[in-house]
Amino acid sequence: MTDTVFPTLSTPAGSIPARAPRWNRQRRSQMPSHRYLDAHTRVEIPLVERDWPTKRLSEAPLWVPVDLRDGNQALAEPMDPARKRRFFELMVAMGYKEIEVGYPSASRTDYDFVRLIADSDLAPEDVTIVVFTPARRDLIERTVASIDGIANPVVVHMYTATAPTWRETVLGRGRADLKELILAGGRDVLDLAGGLPNVRFEFSPEVFNLTEPDYALEVCDAMTELWDARPERPVILNLPATVEIATPNVYADQIEYMHKHLARRDGVILSVHPHNDRGTGIACAELAVLAGAQRVEGCIFGNGERTGNVDIATLALNLHAQGIDPMIDFSDIDEIRRTVEHCNRAEVHSRHPYVGDLVHTAFSGTHQDAIKKGFAEHRARAARLGLPEQETEWRVPYLPIDPADIGRSYDAVIRVNSQSGKGGIAYLLQTEYGIELPRRVQIDLARHVQTHTDAHGREVTAAELWEIFQHAYLAPDAEAEVRLTDYEAAGAAAGAGERSGTRIALNVRGEEHVTTHEDVGPVDALARALVEHGIGIEILGLHQTGIASGSGSRALALVEYRRTDDGGIAWAAGLADSAITASLDAVIGAANRVGAAHRIGLGNRITERTAPISCA
Repeated sequence: MTDTVFPTLSTPAGSIPARAPRWNRQRRSQMPSHRYLDAHTRVEIPLVERDWPTKRLSEAPLWVPVDLRDGNQALAEPMDPARKRRFFELMVAMGYKEIEVGYPSASRTDYDFVRLIADSDLAPEDVTIVVFTPARRDLIERTVASIDGIANPVVVHMYTATAPTWRETVLGRGRADLKELILAGGRDVLDLAGGLPNVRFEFSPEVFNLTEPDYALEVCDAMTELWDARPERPVILNLPATVEIATPNVYADQIEYMHKHLARRDGVILSVHPHNDRGTGIACAELAVLAGAQRVEGCIFGNGERTGNVDIATLALNLHAQGIDPMIDFSDIDEIRRTVEHCNRAEVHSRHPYVGDLVHTAFSGTHQDAIKKGFAEHRARAARLGLPEQETEWRVPYLPIDPADIGRSYDAVIRVNSQSGKGGIAYLLQTEYGIELPRRVQIDLARHVQTHTDAHGREVTAAELWEIFQHAYLAPDAEAEVRLTDYEAAGAAAGAGERSGTRIALNVRGEEHVTTHEDVGPVDALARALVEHGIGIEILGLHQTGIASGSGSRALALVEYRRTDDGGIAWAAGLADSAITASLDAVIGAANRVGAAHRIGLGNRITERTAPISCA
């Protein structure tokens, strides 16, 4: 194997700092770090008698997911109306009571989504709707028009950047001029929406964390006076770390300064909106709550511009791990993850806190041993105390929370020996055939390989792995009940005023059936057609890859599906010259496997779910 060479890297060869201890031989690098100013040079950090270091988190703040606005504007492909609706319904189901739904003056899609809420019962009456607007009258007018007729509580959220660099470089205004611009916007909001009894107001001095403390306080106090902030109609002051620039303790100092010095404090809901540029957004939010913040804006799993918004799922589950009710339901975290991935068209990392595929899996032998002993002790203690295991204090080593709390099984934890081989299986299939398998397929395939190796007691080659894979997911059913005889996708050919759709021709138990399904692609259309013919499967995920052969390459598709009759979950595959044909073949394979399970009475042995993936 040829040694890897990194021609663009330069090993630090500068001087060793004079004050470095003898045991630290690190040298100065070639990176131009001198170009950057530290936070204390860039902005005055308020001096406060800190109370936050002695505080303890004791209850959940008000969580406000901003995925539909701030998260959406960071996506390479912003959400279409269907995805927006699905995401909103997820948030409602999880228990969020205040949701920022869009930037209605910025796009027709956002405006229409707010109107959908106004014209339907999509939002339960106890959910507050937040809409976002800059401080410009015409855009405020469009924003207020979008909420016309909404019966729910509504927050009109106005923002303006206040930091010196933004004032001078972007807006071209001094402190006094910018304050007047902000107040003019506030007056417009008051003029256009102040008479609506269900509407409250929010103001964000964007880039608060780089704004002079006295100026931020001056502007915020002016806004709460203008909007007559009082306990019965409080104003939200949202203080964003728009671009994270300092250690979390600095942000906490800034928040505590505002908390202690704001006028009309009993009429103010103090909110924070940290970003994650330094990778410390979680810590910033937690310390900000200690410092007086009552409300946290962020995205579920932390999607957002650059390195993302603060991850409010992690924040909530951090509270859960400390014995504090997060006030949001994560009892089926894989369903939440699947929906978020589908809506964002982006996968959640396997090491992401709490939700990642690998966060409850141990590969180290010492960790495995400690976890197994911990499980045994937990079960014995629960029996001794006469308590259900789910109600017994959790003490298992290396597992901060019980995976069952968030709907996970223990398979990935207690079957650690079989887990240790899946990486090698995946590596051989990728290097020999170019196949990239999702992690959950790797886990499932490892079980089939383990059965094979237990029976034969010898090393498995890449060719044998491919045979095992084909038998597990691609093997044709000799008694296939369902065949796809033809399909036609009309989306590309639909003209103006015509609706797109897909025609599906199926042979079901020897009889031909043709159905047409509007506004869906071939895979969804086929799944619907199968349901119409009594074959109940729900497609949970679709993964497409390729397989290299001597004559070229072919498309390989894997579908994760759920039986609608008993909830069992499994995988099926399709192999064809095109990705769409392979995907359809995989769905047909799933349908025939469901039928076979019915025929031979194995419905209760469909593979149990581990952690489903999103549709590609």
